[in-house]
Amino acid sequence: EVKKMPILDDIMDHEVLGPIKRLGLEMGRQEGRQEGRQEGFFQGERTILTRLIEKRFGPVPVWAHARLSAMTLAETEDAALRLLDAASLTDLLGESRL
Repeated sequence: EVKKMPILDDIMDHEVLGPIKRLGLEMGRQEGRQEGRQEGFFQGERTILTRLIEKRFGPVPVWAHARLSAMTLAETEDAALRLLDAASLTDLLGESRL
């Protein structure tokens, strides 16, 4: 009969493993929130750059959207600074591959 009984112990109640598990879960949550904030910030920068490009040069072509999506955060920030001096979209983002 003992072999048929379900184990009802929760690892979170264990005096040694419980605190370690809770700490690991909290650290994972914090890392996830930080990554989410960074990704949201990056997406916001990309959105603003796209809107500024539309304002300056008109509708953004497909190749430019693809190029913007492939940019790193540093490249996006650099392009935002160069936007003021760029004579054309190809000057800003490079040659169109289409």
